[in-house]
Amino acid sequence: MRIMYLHQYFITRSGVGGTRSYEFARYMVKQGHEVVMVTAADASSARGSGTVNHRQIDGIEVVEVQAGHLDYMRATAMGYSARIRSFFQFAFASSRVVRKLARPDIVFATSTPLTIGIPALVASKGHKVPLVFEVRDLWPEAPIQLGALRNPAIIAFARWMERTIYRHSAHVIALSPGMREGVIAAGVPPERVSVIPNASDLELFSPEVNGEEFRARLGINGQFVCTYFGAMGEANDLRPVVEAARLLDERGEKGIVFVLHGKGKRRDELESFCRSHNLANVIFSDPIPDKNAIARLAAASDACMTIYKNVPILYTCSPNKLFDTFAAGRPAIVNSPEWLRELVEQNEAGVYVRPDDAGHLAEQVVFLRDHPELVKTYGRNARRLAEESFDRNKLAAQMLSIFEQVVSAQTKR
Repeated sequence: MRIMYLHQYFITRSGVGGTRSYEFARYMVKQGHEVVMVTAADASSARGSGTVNHRQIDGIEVVEVQAGHLDYMRATAMGYSARIRSFFQFAFASSRVVRKLARPDIVFATSTPLTIGIPALVASKGHKVPLVFEVRDLWPEAPIQLGALRNPAIIAFARWMERTIYRHSAHVIALSPGMREGVIAAGVPPERVSVIPNASDLELFSPEVNGEEFRARLGINGQFVCTYFGAMGEANDLRPVVEAARLLDERGEKGIVFVLHGKGKRRDELESFCRSHNLANVIFSDPIPDKNAIARLAAASDACMTIYKNVPILYTCSPNKLFDTFAAGRPAIVNSPEWLRELVEQNEAGVYVRPDDAGHLAEQVVFLRDHPELVKTYGRNARRLAEESFDRNKLAAQMLSIFEQVVSAQTKR
């Protein structure tokens, strides 16, 4: 098959962020398929808007469109209006590009943002091939609940766009059971919706990775280390984490340190809070060059946190950081009820803390520090869960099977 794969934020292992599209595309190439990845050009590029660049990455034909001048991590630090403008800039610029590319057998588009559906529909209709759409976040419901979308007319338009994309998709892939329910609620028949969650990177993240270098670099040897790695934007509300650190500091609890790594518009506020309270038990790590380094940071940790703002729509998330935590063989600390809580509690792979409850987080961290054998058990269970349920190659094979079924059904018509 020739697969046209649309993802605005395509990231390889040399970047920082989710690499699902890179890893899945690489798997498809290894299986003998052609993959054309249409994505936004690197934010640092100085080329003019609308410029197109072609290059090969591990057998993937990457078509970079200069539009929006942003990558995912930079986007999290932007204001909502600026982000939306960039989304539409890329959508319209890439719509012109996909028309000129060689005809594929299938178009696959992955959100966010929802606007990726615009070039996807253009490619699908223009080349007369089926579309499979992947839902990484339930848009527009997520920005509505987070307060990013308030204008009734824009909300109505976004909901119309969502339903239109779903209606013209031969199949929809959701990254969690909650997302699947949301897609079905939007009118898609259940038989046309499959769940393929984010995958664990079993190659990079492993209990065998040595994290001593990071412990020495950060000066955290001999301490119980709770790490967060990821965006520090509106959706990832880390205020309860620094509040928990303050509570532990006031109580005189020693031997616990929180390491926060990532960028986003909330980072300055979090650092300011820690400075004002003289918190020595919170470390903001410097930027890390690639995902290999993130794997070493996870290895330097005793537990890793997956933290979200207490907003119902975010309970449906399928976060990369959690599945990489499992792969690293580290206990997960999650504050999202429903699916994520079920994963860690039913598989004894970590602990759940109530959202917006810094006191409960502090209690759970102390509990883990004081039960080292249980921490080891949770870590072993986490790795086993990653291998059995979230192996990247198995999940990529499931996706490829859906593509083959969709193309076969189209051919029989």
